[in-house]
Amino acid sequence: MNADLRDFLARLAGAIVMTLVPVVLVTFLSMPMSLGRHPGEPLPEAQAAGRHMT
Repeated sequence: MNADLRDFLARLAGAIVMTLVPVVLVTFLSMPMSLGRHPGEPLPEAQAAGRHMT
């Protein structure tokens, strides 16, 4: 592989990783806060199902 191509691909991979890391961190750290629980946990028994008030 050409040295210039290798350097380009290394920089491209670094830019992609540096872009995706903050997105992944924000997503997986904010999901439990917005849901009030972790995504895999069962719903608490105290929460009633949503009802339509007419």
